[in-house]
Amino acid sequence: MKLYNTLTNKTETFKPIDKDTVNMYVCGPTVYNYIHIGNARPVIFFDVVRRFFEYKGYTVNFVSNFTDVDDKIITKAIEDETDEMTVANKFIEAFYKDAERVGSSTKYLAPRVTEYMSSIISYIEQLVESGYAYEIEGNVFFRVDKINDYGILSGRKIEDLMEGARVEVNTQKENPLDFTLWKTTETGITYPSPWGEGRPGWHTECVAMIHEIFGGKIDIHGGGIGLIFPHHENEIAQNRAFAKHHIANYWMHNGQLIIDDKKMSKSEGRVVLVKDLDYDYMGFRLFTLSTHYRSPIEYTDETLKNHVSEWEKIKRTYTQTFYQLDLANYLDTKTHPDNKLKQILHRFVEAMEQDFNTPNAITELHNLVKYTNQKLRQRNTYSDLRAALEMFDTFFKVLGLRPDVQRLTQTDRAIYMAWTDARKNKEFDKADRLREKLLEKGIL
Repeated sequence: MKLYNTLTNKTETFKPIDKDTVNMYVCGPTVYNYIHIGNARPVIFFDVVRRFFEYKGYTVNFVSNFTDVDDKIITKAIEDETDEMTVANKFIEAFYKDAERVGSSTKYLAPRVTEYMSSIISYIEQLVESGYAYEIEGNVFFRVDKINDYGILSGRKIEDLMEGARVEVNTQKENPLDFTLWKTTETGITYPSPWGEGRPGWHTECVAMIHEIFGGKIDIHGGGIGLIFPHHENEIAQNRAFAKHHIANYWMHNGQLIIDDKKMSKSEGRVVLVKDLDYDYMGFRLFTLSTHYRSPIEYTDETLKNHVSEWEKIKRTYTQTFYQLDLANYLDTKTHPDNKLKQILHRFVEAMEQDFNTPNAITELHNLVKYTNQKLRQRNTYSDLRAALEMFDTFFKVLGLRPDVQRLTQTDRAIYMAWTDARKNKEFDKADRLREKLLEKGIL
């Protein structure tokens, strides 16, 4: 397994901390609105990462949080004339629905910031006690200049950051680069702390929860490229002070989804919500995975439609194979792949092992479609078709694609048998009518 590590800017061989186990944390959403298709990219990609590690035999401890206390949530609650928890609960439920729509598992540990408030406060207390943080009038700030390798993840130098920070005026801070760990406020929901009523800073929430949940360094920390600075950089800084390490051995970041040559953004009105997509969600998932995760994706309706059409072709081949085997009572028969299928599988796995090259993996999915279509046109190929179907199932499981095909009912079988009899008896009108029914069901 090779992974590109943002921390080192190198492609490295993956070596887990504990044999056969992958501990993995991905930054989740701030739940004040529905997610858009750009937000869905890490939801899809890191789901595939988990799936492939499990295919390789690893036990994956996958954690992705919900930020359920935030200024944006408070603003939304005021707009809707409700409370923050009502807003958060509404959009957490909506997130789960959208994740399921795009084929991603929701069966993982999903901690809420509000559930870990005492752990976050304790984390900040230790940073204050060790001199890495300081309190001014109820606000707690982190001393950036005490971290020798600050900027290690983003490649930014403190002196360059200082130039940009001079425009910021905050007389409370010792250094313009110092960031907030705890802020005192009277607006919205607050929590008691040694420094007064307030709320934690965003950069502290994830790192404190990682410490509480995993108790030490993890294998992989992931998220979108926009989180590298300042969020993930500040997570690392805090943990260098707290635990003397960089949180994770491997940092993975997916590229942005671009629309009209700019990042998709709710605030600027350039947004397509997941729930509002008018296309097959599996086609959208295929569209997302057809670009390497570290590269940006340019979204257009036409490009998405092309991938939806590709998915329909893949699904059609799979469906026809499934039904042909079902009609022949061959679905429950185990067979072995021939050399051509073995080569397709080898190239698929090899692509995934090379920093999750899903575009190349999808190329092998198309090669599997070509192979299967050739076998469908031949006679007495049930053994090869059964092996191909099993490989389809493997690829779908890894990539998170769902064909949603059910076994034939007795009625379906009766229609199919009547159609074959009509063809044999040259009852062409009857055969055409039955064929239309079979086409509607996707059997032909």
